[in-house]
This record gives sequence, structure tokens and C-alpha cells, in this order.
Amino acid sequence: MSASASLPTSLDSALRSIAGELPAEAYTTDPDILASYRTDHAPFCPSGIPAALVRPRSTEQVAEVMRRAYEHSVPVVPQAARTGLAGGANAVDGCLLLSVERLDRILEIDTVDQTARAEAGVVNAVFSRAVAEHGLFYPPDPSSWETSTLGGNAATNAGGLCCVKYGVTGDFVRGLTVVLADGTVLRTGRRTAKGVAGYDLTHLFVGSEGTLGVITEVTVALRPAAERPLTAVAFFPTAGAACAVVPDFMADGARPSLLEFMDRPTMDVVSGYQDLGFPSDAGAMLIAQSDRGELARGDLERFARIAESHGGEALVATDPAEAELLLQARRLVGIATERLGSYLADDVCVPRRRLAEMVERLPAIAERHGVRVTTVAHAGDGNVHPHVLFDRNDEGEVQRAHEAFGAIMDLGLALGGTITGEHGVGLLKRDWLAKELGPAGLRVHREVKAALDPRHILNPGKVLAASGTRR
Repeated sequence: MSASASLPTSLDSALRSIAGELPAEAYTTDPDILASYRTDHAPFCPSGIPAALVRPRSTEQVAEVMRRAYEHSVPVVPQAARTGLAGGANAVDGCLLLSVERLDRILEIDTVDQTARAEAGVVNAVFSRAVAEHGLFYPPDPSSWETSTLGGNAATNAGGLCCVKYGVTGDFVRGLTVVLADGTVLRTGRRTAKGVAGYDLTHLFVGSEGTLGVITEVTVALRPAAERPLTAVAFFPTAGAACAVVPDFMADGARPSLLEFMDRPTMDVVSGYQDLGFPSDAGAMLIAQSDRGELARGDLERFARIAESHGGEALVATDPAEAELLLQARRLVGIATERLGSYLADDVCVPRRRLAEMVERLPAIAERHGVRVTTVAHAGDGNVHPHVLFDRNDEGEVQRAHEAFGAIMDLGLALGGTITGEHGVGLLKRDWLAKELGPAGLRVHREVKAALDPRHILNPGKVLAASGTRR
């Protein structure tokens, strides 16, 4: 506890009280460990100096920590795997970091009701493979699924590649165990397929980013195992032509299990990391999948016909190895982009019919602000991820990058969209949230926060700005 020696007396006393309720290995003030837990993956989001880190192993331990923190008004920042891209898990000065990573048990897999119950620290990929052994399927698949956790996925309402058909995390959450700010343990929702008793408290907490309570357990719905998907790719002369395919394909009654977009700048970034043989004259590409068994080939043949009507050249993969090669391009975007240095990952979602307009207007934003923008999208959802690249050592370029980032969100709102489709608000986007919500929506958000966290100790400063709007 040497790190607490320089803390204010009241905080030092509070931390000693908290530490006394936990096993020794669940509490630390080691500066090196605290430094490694200070932030998530979002660059340039401010982070403070935490006072301590707790890693409890049970809901009961989380509840005791929250009771003590509430008693002493100690700010608490809930964390899981910290794979977020909006600063939602970043420390604030003098806070207690509360990590659920050690709540990592799968508690039940029910093959009759096709549900499962797991603690919040269970890694998505571990869980998905476990239910697959029972012939079941958990569809939510964020790009971070090999490291992100079910609790973090629920807290941010995470998306993924197959959301176009199956939906986001919240569409599968049936119930939660949540520890409230004062340490009360609340169990919400149900295990049954139907149920409308009372307010939908479960989905109040889904997507709340740790500002209303600490999720410690999740009950989710499962599906029967999906058929092995078939995959197709189409290359287009322009990004607009590729995006124009999406509303036509979806309006044709298609239910692809995946429909992804990459523009030429992104293709170049991936090619710089690994040459996958992209056509040199292609301005953009779409990757489509269907997992409808015998109907899948027909789905992709329709995709190919619509793509060709928009000037595209389409190829339907004939075997799993070829399909995997096509998907590899999309999976490499993150690691290939990280190699280039600093970037801000935007997350605007627009109606599908406005997707082409959104993508076609991004180059002008990049040119106006003097930065480079590469764009991928979960095209079937209208969920666009422009990456604003910049030199972090150039203060002027950093400023221009942030301005471009904001201009992209403004464009998304102007096109009838939202500032975040799956990454969450965190710190990065809170100043735009008021603009999207409007005065009445903002007031209700603040009243809900005050009702559940009257001392404002849970993840302070995240999601909701202190007051007012950005403009």
C-alpha cells in the first residue's frame, strides 16, 4: 500500500477499507500495474492517475467494493478487457479501477432453452467456442472477440461483422446481474424467450458503459449452429458504386450474414502489410457471405448480378480456403492500419440508402482538413468506420485530425445517422451526444444517471458531458 502514502487522508482511509474486504491478490496500488490499466485502445483520450486497482472474483466482492466506494464517495471506473475505442474505460484522477477480468466462469449452457449464463469476464471467443461444442451459436462477433469479454460487450452493446443478419449484443442479452453504485445487487430480465413484466431494465444497462452499474453476469440467447457460409467478393471502379449495391441487394430480400466494404485507400493499407492481389484499378470492394445452406449460392449469385449492374466484377468463392482468403483482407485492416501510426477510428452509422452519399463525401473532409482518411464499413448495417490518420508529433496535424473526426460525425448526423454504431460514446464522443439526443433526451439521460448513481461515482465524465452541448 506504499502508493497510498501520498494520497489525501480521506481517500487513503477509503482505500484501506476497500482493501480490507478483499483477498490480497485482488487489490493493488503498484504504479506499474496501474499504468498498464489506465486506458483502453482509444488514442488521445485523456486519462487520470488511478489510486488503486481491484480485480474481484465474485459478484459479492464487487458489491462489497461498491458499498465501500459509495460510503466514501470514491470514483469507480469499471473495466473488462479495455479493448474499447472511445476512452470509456480510462482512469480518472484518484479513482478505483474495478476490473471484472477474473469473473471468468461459464456458469451454464442450456441446450433446451438455448440460453447460456456466464460471468462478465468470459472472453467472447472462449464463450462462442464453448457453446459451439453443444451445437449452438452465439452470433455477436466484434473484431476484438478473441480478447473482449461478454461484460464489456454488453456494457458497450458491441457489434461485429455478422450484425447485418443477427443483430448486436443487446439483441441477445436476456438478463443481467448488475451491482449498483451503492453496492445493491440487481438481477434484471429473464431466461424465457418471452417476458414483458415491468420496465426493460436489462436494456437500460446494455450500452450504458459502466455509468449506471457494474455488470457481473450475463444471460444470453443462443441459436442453432449456422450452416457453413459461402463467400463472394466484388471490385468496383468507385466507392460510390460499391455502396450503391448495398440498398439494392438488401431491398431485394437478401439476408447476408456478412456484407463488408473497403475503399481503395484501405485496400492500399492492407496491401502494404500483405499483398492479397487486389486489382490495381479497383476503387473499392465488397465482401458478402450467406449462411443459408442450400440457398446460399443463390443469394450470392444475386449479389453478383446486382454488383455487375453497378459496374462491379464479382467472384463467388468455390471452396472454404478461397473464402478464408477473401475474409483475410477485412480482418487485416486493424493491424495494417496500426502499423501506420496514430489514427482516430470513427464509427458513424447511417441509413443504408445514405451510405453511398456518406462515403463519397469523406474524401472532401480529408482534403479540407489536410489529413488522410481510409474507410471500411459494415455496409449491410450502414455502419461506417473512417480512420483519420495523422502524425502525432505534429500538433497542427493532430488538431486537424480531431476536426476531421468531428466533421465526419456531423455528416453522419446530417444524413439521419448516429455518432456511434458500436464503439460507444466514452470520452471521445460525449460532446456530440447532446447534439444527437436533443434537450429532452439529454435531460432524461441525466435524470436516469442521478437516480441510479446519485453521488456520480460510476465512471465519472464518461458518456455525458458536464453540461451544455458542443455548439
